[in-house]
Amino acid sequence: MGFARGRRRAAMAVAALVGAGAVAVVVHRVLAPAEVDTPARASYPAAATPAVGVVGRLPVAPLIVDGRLRVYATTRQVYADQPADSRYRVTPYWSYRRWPAEVSGVMAEGTTVVSRWSDGKLVALDARTGRVAWEADGPAPAEGWTARRTGAGAVWDPPGLFLARAADGRPVLVVSGADGVRGIALADGRQLWSADVDGGCRADVATTAAGQFVAVDRCAGPATVEFRDVATGAQTTRWAPPGATPELAVTPVGCVSHRSRCRGLRTTGPADGAGRGWLVGAGSPVAAPALDPTGSELDGERVVAAADGAVTGRAARTGEEMWRRADLGPARIIAAQPGRVHLLTEANDLVTLDPSTGAERSRFPLDVGRDGIGWAPGLAYAGGGYVAVERLREPVDPDADDQRYFLTSEPVVLAAT
Repeated sequence: MGFARGRRRAAMAVAALVGAGAVAVVVHRVLAPAEVDTPARASYPAAATPAVGVVGRLPVAPLIVDGRLRVYATTRQVYADQPADSRYRVTPYWSYRRWPAEVSGVMAEGTTVVSRWSDGKLVALDARTGRVAWEADGPAPAEGWTARRTGAGAVWDPPGLFLARAADGRPVLVVSGADGVRGIALADGRQLWSADVDGGCRADVATTAAGQFVAVDRCAGPATVEFRDVATGAQTTRWAPPGATPELAVTPVGCVSHRSRCRGLRTTGPADGAGRGWLVGAGSPVAAPALDPTGSELDGERVVAAADGAVTGRAARTGEEMWRRADLGPARIIAAQPGRVHLLTEANDLVTLDPSTGAERSRFPLDVGRDGIGWAPGLAYAGGGYVAVERLREPVDPDADDQRYFLTSEPVVLAAT
């Protein structure tokens, strides 16, 4: 009897150990850091040639890549679908996940898609295959996922991520964090330079078309606009706009993509909110009075502004009027891309103008299905001839939960212009 009881106890002990081991394995698999790359199985699609008008509606914000794919982000995933002009979101073409890190931001140049993660890791994916092209360590962002349900804040306004081109044409990724800024070669992920900075008293602005990274430095004395060479990290210029105060705000304009390769800046102070426009090149900024009005956009050295019921095109340096349109009513500029300025009318018509002449490239209601036009625009994006806009419920309540904040479960409308 004693022998039998001993055998039972031994068996129970072994079973307990086996069970504990199994639990440990499961916990490890669930909670251990993981990376899952699911590459494309289909051939790289041809570039889409969509008809002008509304393409469709989506639950999440797309980033148009190479005219062929749409790239999206969620808390721990970056994925793509295709074709770019699909009416709805479809089965992922490729997908990349990490755990437990969170996505901070995503941007793309050519066929390279770069994601930044909460642990500071930078992961570049080949858009044609979804496979990892390179990985690098960058300064960690202040926070991980901060975007709302659509993910627009991560893909349309990625914090601390900027694209640029060096003087010799090499593409450079500039990454800014709480305690440093780094230049990364986009081709292979090599670190080109690193600089220690105090993110608590600095504000990132943009990169310029002349290959400089711009930030506002408030760490000592009056606010100063700092320019660094994107290839070396060396400071090239420190510039104090007239009347600069510690509250100085600087907004980039005339960018190839969001806050990247920009040709102009607008500086504003706290007193009356009045702005001053500037063209930026290799030297110090040059005054551009036509860029002074808030909301005006820059294309080359032409400024498009919407005010007082009219849309005008002016020479940036002199303010000379080149063209005027008074047929759009109280329209407002919501996005721009090289060669196109996109306006939204009071009736939510999307109007695309040629900034050189004011000629209308396209015009149509930004409406899909039976959703109607009774909504307010949220974040907007323009790239590759497309425009995407978040639609918000009126009256807009920024503090509301996502169900109340967005118009529908598919709040993003995508259009081809």
